[in-house]
Order: sequence, then C-alpha cells, then structure tokens
Amino acid sequence: MPRRIIPFVNEYYYHIYNRGVEKRPIFKDGRDYRRFIKTIKYYQFAGPKPKLSKFLNSSIFKVDLNEKIVEIVCFCLMPNHFHFLVRQLKDGGITEFISKLSNSFTKYYNTKHTRIGPLLQGQFKTVLVESDEQLVHLSRYIHLNPIASMLVKDLNYYSWSSYKEYINDTEGICTKHAVMSLFKSPKDYQQFVLDQVNYAQELELIKHNLIDVDE
Repeated sequence: MPRRIIPFVNEYYYHIYNRGVEKRPIFKDGRDYRRFIKTIKYYQFAGPKPKLSKFLNSSIFKVDLNEKIVEIVCFCLMPNHFHFLVRQLKDGGITEFISKLSNSFTKYYNTKHTRIGPLLQGQFKTVLVESDEQLVHLSRYIHLNPIASMLVKDLNYYSWSSYKEYINDTEGICTKHAVMSLFKSPKDYQQFVLDQVNYAQELELIKHNLIDVDE
C-alpha cells in the first residue's frame, strides 16, 4: 500500500471514506455492521491494547478507554463502503485509527465468510474540511447516504449511521458539538438534513446513469 505523503494535522477535521474491493459488499448482515461499530469504538482510543478479538473474548484484559486519538463527528456504514467525519487529536491518529480498524475488521470478515485477501480498496480517501459550512454540509451528505441510495425511505429506520444520535440527542460514538452548535435544536438539524433528500436522490440517479453510459 502506498504511503500517504501529506500528513494529517491535529485539531483539523477530515472526511474519510473507502469502499470494498471491486465495489463488493463489506457488510453482509447485522452482525457485520455491529462488529464494525464495536471496532470503531475500540480503536478511536489511544494506548497499547490487545487485539479487539482477544479483548471481546476475555475477561482478563483491562483497557483504558479514555484518551482518544481521533474524535468521530459522524459516520455512515453502507453495504459496500463507509464514511467518517473525524477530527485528529494525536499525531498520526487518523492513520492509526483507520489502519487498525481496517485490519481488525478484515480479519474478522475473512474468518467469518471464509475468504482471503484485502477487503477494502487500497488507500482510504480523505478530504480536508476547511470551514464550518463545509463541516455541516458534509455531515448532512454522510447522513443522507442511505436514503439517497434508496436503501430506506425514512432515515429513522437506518441503524448503521450516527443520524439517530443527532436527531434524538443521544450518547453514542460521536462528538457532535462542532455540528450541533450551529443549530438551535436537534429538530432543526433534522430539518436541515431532510430538506435535501430529493436533491440527494436526484444526484445519485444521475451518477448511476452516467456510470451506465460509460460502460
């Protein structure tokens, strides 16, 4: 895998995303999604610790899950790809987080589904967030993925993103202040997201049509 030339900067926000090899599924059932979410929770924290599989299967290991290397702002897991909006807190935090997340989940997935080889498509992609406006629009874009792709008709019924953490103001994986400080209430954020449902679906349709034409 080629090394990333441009380093990530502490306290900056980034959109991180990747998909399955050859656009193949990386989640086949609820167990896969739940395992990935556990892996997110585990590897966002600093310090030496056992592999997640050993930690989950043993009562011996004690891990200090206090100091984070990255802050998860929002996320969405789709059948063949994932999105994160993250803030780096420690030097090398994003690279370490994504590397350990990807390696851990790939080993789990390959064992469970009796396969070998890479699960994800090469180096993960990244976009630097340069303004509050970009931050909040990216959060909306990430949360709209399931409905834009017609996986659900109502985002409330999609369990594999942070959307419900936002609109229900519940505790979860995410640190929401950077986005939610720009809204008066969770209901206002919900309306901000839902206002773009039709537009997001139209863009997705155009994208698929262009891909068909190219083929």
